[in-house]
Amino acid sequence: MSEKEAGSDAGPRETAPTSAYSSPARSLGDTGITPLSPSHIVNDSDANVTEQQTFLVVVAIDFGTTSSGYAYSFTKEPECIHVMRRWEGGDPGVSNQKTPTTILLTPERKFHSFGYAARDFYHDLDPNEAKQWLYLEKFKMKLHTTGNLTMETDLTAANGKKIKALEIFAYALQYFKEQALKELSDQAGSEFENSDVRWVITVPAIWKQPAKQFMRQAAYQAGMATPENPEQLIIALEPEAASIYCRKLRLHQMIDLSSKAAVNGYTSSDTVGAGFAQAKEHIRRNRQSRTFLVENVIGEIWSELEEGDRYVVVDSGGGTVDLTVHQIRLPEGHLKELYKSTGGPYGSLGVDYEFEKLLCKIFGEDFIEQFKIKRPAAWVDLMIAFESRKRAAAPDRTNPLNINLPFSFIDYYKKFRGHSVEHALRKSNVDFVKWSSQGMLRMSPDAMNALFKPTIDNIIDHLRDLFEKPEVTDVKFLFLVGGFAEAPLLQQAVQSAFGNKCRIIIPQDVGLTILKGAVLFGLDPAVIKVRRSPLTYGVGVLNRYVEGKHPPDKLLVKDGTRWCTDVFDKFISADQSVALGETVKRSYTPAKPSQMLIVINIYSAEQDNVNFITDPGVKKCGTLRLDLTGTDDTPLPTRREIQTFMQFGDTEIKAIAIDIPTSKSVKAGIDFLNY
Repeated sequence: MSEKEAGSDAGPRETAPTSAYSSPARSLGDTGITPLSPSHIVNDSDANVTEQQTFLVVVAIDFGTTSSGYAYSFTKEPECIHVMRRWEGGDPGVSNQKTPTTILLTPERKFHSFGYAARDFYHDLDPNEAKQWLYLEKFKMKLHTTGNLTMETDLTAANGKKIKALEIFAYALQYFKEQALKELSDQAGSEFENSDVRWVITVPAIWKQPAKQFMRQAAYQAGMATPENPEQLIIALEPEAASIYCRKLRLHQMIDLSSKAAVNGYTSSDTVGAGFAQAKEHIRRNRQSRTFLVENVIGEIWSELEEGDRYVVVDSGGGTVDLTVHQIRLPEGHLKELYKSTGGPYGSLGVDYEFEKLLCKIFGEDFIEQFKIKRPAAWVDLMIAFESRKRAAAPDRTNPLNINLPFSFIDYYKKFRGHSVEHALRKSNVDFVKWSSQGMLRMSPDAMNALFKPTIDNIIDHLRDLFEKPEVTDVKFLFLVGGFAEAPLLQQAVQSAFGNKCRIIIPQDVGLTILKGAVLFGLDPAVIKVRRSPLTYGVGVLNRYVEGKHPPDKLLVKDGTRWCTDVFDKFISADQSVALGETVKRSYTPAKPSQMLIVINIYSAEQDNVNFITDPGVKKCGTLRLDLTGTDDTPLPTRREIQTFMQFGDTEIKAIAIDIPTSKSVKAGIDFLNY
């Protein structure tokens, strides 16, 4: 590379190669920046608290893999949490405080309906017509499983057609936005505007940064907030929301598995005091009411916790299981995340996959695949029938569970194979599933329990690993929350594996725990004080080249100075504790004093020990461009200082660069989707 080229002030070309063999800095042609002095100042997080906007109401949306819902609270009466109106068309045997996360688009790809309405409409379409419509369910998992998520990532509808994920998520959030605003307006008797609402959307803590950012982008597209006013939307982490709600639990609002034998998740009445029976009666009478009173107290369980005590929140939902370890910080009982969230795709969907595998074993994979494509609505029906039986599974159950097979399943199987479903069952050697004369699959309790086993084993193994970590010794409580926590089989497995290590607590309305906690979080976002940074962040700089220390291929000679290129200058390390709102500051100077364009590239990596921006796993996630043309008349100091700040917030990280002599500044949001 010629001297002239290396020193040119040409703006960087975005398509800089970043393979280990070529230096991004060298091919970019910009002279780059070099650290001024080892300045690592972490300034007080209170210094830059922006003026809080006032909202009339906080609406939290729990956008789940299998079901979704919203709840809200007026800022004037924060102790009242209202859960959304009941949904029309709920399923028999399944309580419908939430609606299924299903969405239907017309053949022209326009939004048609969501939830039960989408499912029922789709189901009633003529099979040939249904093939034209786009029906999607359980699509949230795509954000967890896609390694290189971008704004262009596709989802596949039941009819095999592809559609952009961002569009679907935006449609779904827009639906919730409109439902909530309509309900608020009806209740208040006057028009509620979007600007009156602070929105909270919950996401799994184990999601990677791109997925969390994706959710924020979808919310912007749905018109909930704007990039200019990001504070209107909080992306809350599900286990944190659960944690906040659990702090307020009174004794009658939870089940302590350690001290009582739980039967189907509820304690048998003879071991319970009158207070509990009264409370249950009160809850039963008020089942229809959707308003929950959250006393402004710290619950009895919580008051047993002392400064420094640790507890684990196990949030088991439809798609993922999230394990988070929190520690109490007194006096206000703030929470500190002790160990970065772990978990995996071990939600209750795993049980559905096992059921599907069982059907493939009995009827043949080729038939099940064809049936799903040719009779998509009937397949949905079959899974609904399974869902309500799945909820009846319990450790001590002795009588079999019957699952209705849709008529079109029986009919289509006969056409496809030329013999009956009954014949297939007899031939399949799956001896614990029988055919009942009423046209049902009859599963023994053992057969049902076997479907749960792989998923529950995964959760238990994961918890075992967690309990072996040094940060996770002496855990006092384990809170089991999320929709899957309602499963007695999971409750029993967790109790028998860890009951001797800590007390295992389940909130009564376990499926709504996260939703309510998210509302409380929106009312007081400062309750979470310290998180673990999921990634290492830094910028690419030039350092003086040191023989023997720096690799020869990183040497760049410029105006007689020997530089080492591509050095990763670290702002913060993965798993380091970060207070919310904390700002890390660094000072740099242009490697060439006369430079008129300063380009600062920001990089992230999952690992901690990063030396160069060319190391494997390092990704570019932001650019700060300071254009200093037009500042020639300012007499410049010989060493020009560029200060760079990174502020660590909710799921958003902001970066700012300031040219000290001219006070010019630029801002950038860290972007994991577009680089």
